[in-house]
Amino acid sequence: MSALGFWRLAAADPDACAVVDPDGSRISRGLLLAQANAVARLLRDQGLEHGDRVVAVAANEAVNLSVVLACQQSGAYYVPINTALTTSEVAHILADADPVVAIASQAYTEVLAAAAGEVGFPAERRFALGGAEGFRDLLAESKDYSAGPLEDRSPGAYLGYTSGTTGRPKGVYRRLAEGDPDDVFAAGAQWQLGMFDIAPLNGGSNLVTSPLSHTAVSGLAVASLHFGHAVVLMERFDAERALRLIDQERVTTTHMVPTQLHRLLRLPAEVRSRYDVGSMRTLVHGAGPCPEEVKRGVIDWFGEVVWEYYGATEAAGTVISSGEWLERPGSVGRAQPGAQVRILGSDNEDVPTGETGRVYLRMGPRAFEYRGDPEKTRSSCVGDFVTVGDLGRLDEEGYLYLLGRSAEVVVSGGINVYPAEVEAAILSHPDVEDVGVIGVPDPEWGECVGAVVQTRPDSGLATDERSAQVALREYLADRLARYKVPRTVTVVQHLPRAANGKLRKQLLVPMVRH
Repeated sequence: MSALGFWRLAAADPDACAVVDPDGSRISRGLLLAQANAVARLLRDQGLEHGDRVVAVAANEAVNLSVVLACQQSGAYYVPINTALTTSEVAHILADADPVVAIASQAYTEVLAAAAGEVGFPAERRFALGGAEGFRDLLAESKDYSAGPLEDRSPGAYLGYTSGTTGRPKGVYRRLAEGDPDDVFAAGAQWQLGMFDIAPLNGGSNLVTSPLSHTAVSGLAVASLHFGHAVVLMERFDAERALRLIDQERVTTTHMVPTQLHRLLRLPAEVRSRYDVGSMRTLVHGAGPCPEEVKRGVIDWFGEVVWEYYGATEAAGTVISSGEWLERPGSVGRAQPGAQVRILGSDNEDVPTGETGRVYLRMGPRAFEYRGDPEKTRSSCVGDFVTVGDLGRLDEEGYLYLLGRSAEVVVSGGINVYPAEVEAAILSHPDVEDVGVIGVPDPEWGECVGAVVQTRPDSGLATDERSAQVALREYLADRLARYKVPRTVTVVQHLPRAANGKLRKQLLVPMVRH
């Protein structure tokens, strides 16, 4: 029997630190365990049964993790809702998931109340993580329940919803595993963290820099608990504060998205030099393409502790270490343990090595389905493989190189332009904070390249949009082919990124000024 698994570890060493909340308070394993047990009993008292769902619009706080752990030992699906979604999007997920209860952190009670009102979700099944008007107080009510070990335990799971970049979010549903929850989640943590060479029970700690509503971020955090590591929570990402926490808490592991890495590198040298990042053993990044210049900068700074993964809510994908990437810049790696990658053409047959096609990932032993949408499930799958629409190629050694989403490719004058390449070139400009590239309708070329840019507030690019367009076109002239250079540049204060760092490109369309 494995010594891992949060419930087992908490019983063995209840005084060990499990979570450091954003305010600096420390929550022991024993306290988190007691809270998870009591919440599980409260949920069962609300009618929660095996296979039911619990929806949460939750902030980065320890009590949120106790709800996840309660579901994981109650045979329930935990459904995290992206905290950046609109009321109508939250309402869609709430109606689609049909949960037994809906839970919100105090910061998100208004949006959940509005969404619940839209779909008629009963008020008596709405809970807040603390006191809030119109909500039952989960924390107060759970104190009436026993905090002792839960009876009839069975493994629960995440039910993640796709980001909805091309339409309504869809729930990615898998059947539940069987067995003892400690054993099931210890094995899952060994697979998830082991691929990044993370070892258990070594005094490690995981820094959470993104919202826990992102399933990869939450999954890594909870896997860390099952691995005997502490979890350090940030309320929201701030580049300097992240460095301060790495230094103060001697953080060993973190997950970041490329935008966060870019913002770390944009800190002045004197700020970066104040903090010791030598404790870091593993910096994992994913959830979007990372410009080569940014990745090299992070490896030069943190050392060869940087790991990249590619995958989807639907299936596991690839992983690559720093050393491998330095030998094959631009690659997102080879198949993760137990995974398989194929590149298929329009005829659903494998294309020759080195040629571009749609990326398909093997679904694994517990195949998924899009909840309530069998047609989308069928159209996304070829046999045991599924695609989320990404384009890429494999080299002779099986390393994957991505080109972008097929739906996002800009076709200008019959030539394909991949937004990720253009975005990386623009992002290398020292006065650019963030960028999104889309296709803009053009009567002559069919489409032309349009860029929406977030500039540094104190930069010359921020003063005049016309000047920014001229300056960027000049900057890109020797970095991109002429047809790839944006025909139009729109300067905005902030780009619409989801909680997981992904750019919601459908929201860029109305921003573009022709």
